[in-house]
Amino acid sequence: MMTVLLVLAALSLVMVTYVGVVVFSPWIREQPQPIPAEGVPAQAPDLAMEGRREVRFRVAGEEVVGDLYLPRDAKGPVPCVVLNNGLGGTRDLVVGPYARRFAAAGLAALTYDYRHFGDSDGEPRQLYLSDLQIEDCRGAVAYARSLPEVDAGRIGIWGTSACGGYGLVVAAEDGGIACVCAQCASLDHGADGKLIFQREGIGYFLRLFIHAARDKGRARFGLSPHHIGIVGRPHTPALLTAPGVLEDSAPVFGAGFRNELCARVMLTPHGRTAADVIERVLCPVLVQICERDPLVSMEGSLKMAARLGGQAEVKRYPIGHFDIYQGEHFDRAVADQLEFLCRHLGV
Repeated sequence: MMTVLLVLAALSLVMVTYVGVVVFSPWIREQPQPIPAEGVPAQAPDLAMEGRREVRFRVAGEEVVGDLYLPRDAKGPVPCVVLNNGLGGTRDLVVGPYARRFAAAGLAALTYDYRHFGDSDGEPRQLYLSDLQIEDCRGAVAYARSLPEVDAGRIGIWGTSACGGYGLVVAAEDGGIACVCAQCASLDHGADGKLIFQREGIGYFLRLFIHAARDKGRARFGLSPHHIGIVGRPHTPALLTAPGVLEDSAPVFGAGFRNELCARVMLTPHGRTAADVIERVLCPVLVQICERDPLVSMEGSLKMAARLGGQAEVKRYPIGHFDIYQGEHFDRAVADQLEFLCRHLGV
C-alpha cells in the first residue's frame, strides 16, 4: 500500500511540475526571429497575371483557398500541376513563380494554402501536421479533376522542401497521378534528422521538447498556442537552424513570411511519409537534389530515389537549399521540371 501511495505522490508531483513550470511558467517564452530585412527584396514581385483566379474548395468541412493559373488561348482541357508549398509557406510565397512558368508552357497550375495557414480555414493558426496537409493535397487533386478546364487524366503533383514528399504519398494510393516533382525534398526523415542531431546535439532537441510540451499543455487548457520559429539561427528554438539559413531564406520568404509554428509539432504524430510508401509509387518521379543542402540529406534522397527504381529521374545541383528558388538556379530547376512535366503530361 505504501508503495502505491509513493507512486501516486510521485506522479502527482510530476503533473504539478508539468502544469506549473512547463505550461504556465512565465520564463518559457516564445523567441520570435524576424526574417532579416537586409535580405528581403526592396519590392515584392507583381503577382498579377492574366489567367490566374482565386479558387476555393473544401477539405474535411473546412475551406481551402488557392489560385488557379491557366495557359492563354487553351483549346480544350489541359494538364494540371498541383503545387505544394514548403514548411510554413503560403501561396503568395515561393510557388507563384513556378505556377506562372508552368502556365506559360501550356499547363494549368493550382496553388493553395494549407489549412491553418494563409487564407485557408483551420484553428489554431500555424499548426503544421503533415497528415492534414497530405489530405489537403488530395483535396486539391480532386478539385483540379473537377474543373472543366483541366484534363482529369493528366494530373501531376509538385512539392518542395519539407513538403516535397506529399506527391509521393498521394501517388502511392492514387494510380491516376501521371507524375511527381520533388524539389530539394525531405524524403528520408531519419537521414535528415541525423544531420540535425550531428550539428545541434541532444540539447537542441531537449529545448524543443520543452517548448512542445508547453504548447500541448496550453492546448489542453484551451489557451493560446506557444510557437517556435520555422527558420532560425543555430542553437535557437526553431526547426531549421543550420548556419546561414535564416539569412539565406530572406530573399525567398520576404518580409511577409510568418516565421513561427505551433511548437507541438515536435510531439504530434504525423502519419505516413514518402519513405513508408515509396515502393508503391508507379508513376515517374523527378527528384531534384541540392548537393550543398544543410537541411536535407543528399544520401537520404539518393537512397529514396534508388528505392523508386526506374521510376526516378534524378537531377543534382551544386547549390544550397534556398539557392534553388532564386536566379539562374531557379531557371535551371524550372527548365528541368518543365521538360519532365511536358514529357509525362503530354504537352
